Amino acid sequence: MKMLRYATVLGGLVILAFAIGFIFQLPFAVNLWPWADGRYSHLFIGSILAAVSAAALWIGWTGEFGALPAGSLNIFVIAVTTSIYFFQLARDGRPQLIPFGIAGLVSAVFSGAAFLWSRRLPLSDARPTPALVKVSFGVFIVSLILAGGALVFRIPVFPWTLNPDSSVIFGCIFIGDAFYFLYGLLNPRWHNAAGQLLSFLAYDLALIFPFLLLFKTVKPGFMFNLVVYVAVLVYSGALAVYFLFVNSRTRLGS
Repeated sequence: MKMLRYATVLGGLVILAFAIGFIFQLPFAVNLWPWADGRYSHLFIGSILAAVSAAALWIGWTGEFGALPAGSLNIFVIAVTTSIYFFQLARDGRPQLIPFGIAGLVSAVFSGAAFLWSRRLPLSDARPTPALVKVSFGVFIVSLILAGGALVFRIPVFPWTLNPDSSVIFGCIFIGDAFYFLYGLLNPRWHNAAGQLLSFLAYDLALIFPFLLLFKTVKPGFMFNLVVYVAVLVYSGALAVYFLFVNSRTRLGS
């Protein structure tokens, strides 16, 4: 199990490196994206990778592999849905996207196996999930499904113009994230919520300052989207900070 912890931490650091690469638009990262895209889309991808990294580092550091199923389920849903879309695009005349579809299938196999293996592991922390966190998770689930569905159908949700293909991929990511919070809601133990809050906090920190600056240049038609998005970032960030670092019953290390 110690080697598995080391491997999880190492994996989290590798993902963090790519998160930083996308956030700062470094070539080694953005050149891996399957099509040309803009700064804010790269920033969003980096924020998602930062969220995955935070959860992986926390699980590897604590050895709480009983909290792994939620993240594995999240990645499984994203991998399956995005691979289907990549194969559809390849069938429609873009065969260069076949490797991305194959990569999605491989990710689905490994994440599915990780889910089936880890869901049998007990959680060492018996504390229940606080009521406010459970209610918030319910709101997040509904919001992510609605926003994810809209993005899949290319309905504007983000406060900038999206590449149509990126819109579908980002929608798949939101739907996968809904399953991440759903698992924590259906299994209301604190360590099934702590990883989600750490992930959300990393996501928030990657986006909040660039989005605040975006108020200066956002197109009028996207202002409402930006206000709603920033409100979600502020609320989820405050929720994570309070329960992870302030509340004496749930803060990390308590």
